[in-house]
Amino acid sequence: MLHHFTGGGLAEYAVAKENLTVARPPEVSAAEGAGLPVAGLTAHQALSQAAGVKLDGSGQQVNLLITAASGGVGHYAVQLAKLGNTHVTATCGARNLDFVKSLGADEVLDYKTPDGAALKSPSGRKYDAVIHCAAGIPWSTFEPNLSSNGKVIDITPGPSAFLTFAMKKLTFSKKKLEPLFVSLKKENLNYLVNLVKDGKLKTVIDSKYPLSKAEEAWAKSIDGHATGKIIVEP
Repeated sequence: MLHHFTGGGLAEYAVAKENLTVARPPEVSAAEGAGLPVAGLTAHQALSQAAGVKLDGSGQQVNLLITAASGGVGHYAVQLAKLGNTHVTATCGARNLDFVKSLGADEVLDYKTPDGAALKSPSGRKYDAVIHCAAGIPWSTFEPNLSSNGKVIDITPGPSAFLTFAMKKLTFSKKKLEPLFVSLKKENLNYLVNLVKDGKLKTVIDSKYPLSKAEEAWAKSIDGHATGKIIVEP
C-alpha cells in the first residue's frame, strides 16, 4: 500500500514504506494480494472500528446494511462481516444477487426495485450500522431504516456527507453519519492476508488489464459496475 500523497501504483516499479508492507505467502497470488490493501483495509476499518463489529464472532449481534456489496470494498465487507456476529442485508444490481448471497449475505436487495431503493430490510430489521459503498443516496433514505443509535459509515464522503455529519453533531442526534478515512496499519493488512491464505476471505477479480491498458481499467472502475476488483498487471 502506497502513501496517500506520494503514491503512484500504476507503474512497473513502485517504492513503498516497509512499515506499510507485509509478506505475501505463496498461497496468495499476486493478483489476490493486489486487491487487498485499499479496499480490504477500508472494509476492515469500517466494520471493526467504525461499526464496532468483533470479527472473532463475539459480542451481541449487529444488524448491518452494506450498499454496493458486489464492488471492491463491498465484497470484502460482506465476507468480513460474516466472520462476526452479524445479520447482513446487502444491495447490488440484479445480475449480482446470487453472487452477493454466495459471499454470505443474509438478505440481498436489487437497488433498482422499490424496496431496494428504499433500503428496506426484507425481514423488517433496523440497521445498527450501514457500510455505505455506493453514492447518491440521501440521508433521508437512510434515517428511517436505522436503529435508535444507528450510524451510516460513508467510505466516499462528499460535501453533503460532511454537512450531514456536522448537523447531526450540532443537534446531538443519536443517529449519525460518519465519514471514513482509511488509516494504514500493517497489522490489519497482515490479518487480511492471513485470512486469504486460510481460505476465509477471497479477492474476487472482475478483470485484469496489462499496464499498457491501465486507462481502460480506470474507465471501467469509474463506470462503477465491476464485480469485485479490477487488477492492473505489469
